[in-house]
Amino acid sequence: MAMILKAVGPARGAHWVRDGLRLYLQRPLAFTSLFTIFLFVALFSALIPVVGSLLQIMLVPLLSLGFMIASQSALLQGPVGPSQFVEPLRGAPARRTALLMLCVAYGLAVAGVLWLTDVVADGGFSRLFELMRQSPPPQAEIDALFAERGMVAGALFGSAALTLVTIPFWHAPALVHWADQSAGQALFSSTLAVWRCRGAFVVYGLTWFALMLAFGLVSAVLFGLLGLGQLASLLALPAGLFFSTLFYVSLIFTFNDSFSSQ
Repeated sequence: MAMILKAVGPARGAHWVRDGLRLYLQRPLAFTSLFTIFLFVALFSALIPVVGSLLQIMLVPLLSLGFMIASQSALLQGPVGPSQFVEPLRGAPARRTALLMLCVAYGLAVAGVLWLTDVVADGGFSRLFELMRQSPPPQAEIDALFAERGMVAGALFGSAALTLVTIPFWHAPALVHWADQSAGQALFSSTLAVWRCRGAFVVYGLTWFALMLAFGLVSAVLFGLLGLGQLASLLALPAGLFFSTLFYVSLIFTFNDSFSSQ
C-alpha cells in the first residue's frame, strides 16, 4: 500500500496521549495483558547466554508494531491478543526479512549507544550495574557514583544518542508491515515523517514528562499527608506498567497522523 506523508501542528502531540488513554480505557485488561506477556518473553530471552541482552533489545521493534496492530484492531472494534506480536512475521518472506533486519539494526544501534555511554561515563554505568547486583545495594556508594561528573555527561550523551536512534525506527516497522517498504526505505520515511511533525513530537514528549511528573508529585504528597510515605514506592511497579502500556497504545495515533494511504 502506498503511503503519503502528512504534517500536523504541535498541538496534535498532546492529542496523541489523550487518544491513547481513551483507547486504553476501552480495553484496559487486554492491553495491559499484552504488555505483561511481552515483558515475560523479554525477561526469558535475557536468560539466553551471551546474546540474551542483545536479543531483548531486538524485540522492541516487534513490541511497537504488535501494539500498533492491536491498537488499530481495537479502533476498528476488533480483537486484541498476543498473536498480534507474531502476525507481522507470518506475511510475505520479503516483509518478514525486512522486519528482522530492522530488529537486528535496532539492537546493534542501541547496544552501541549503551557502550559509548559507558565510555563517556568512564565506566560509571558498568560500576552501577555491579552495585545494583549486590544485596542489599549499597545506597551510599550509588549516591556517590551519581554525583560524579562523568555520570552526568554519560546520561546526557546517552539520552541524546538514544533519541537520534529512535527517530528512524519510530515508524519503520509499521511502514514495512503496512506499506511493504524495504528496511532502508522505511528508516528514511520514518525519519522524514518525524521531522515533518517535529513540533507535535516535542509536545508529545513534553506531555509524557508532565504527566509522569504530576503523577509522582501527587502520589508523593498524598502518601505524605496520610503518613504513608514509605508505601509510595509500592506504586512504582503498577505505575510503570500503566504508563508503559499507555505509551505503546498511543503509537498508532502518531502513525495515523503522519501517513495516509494513497
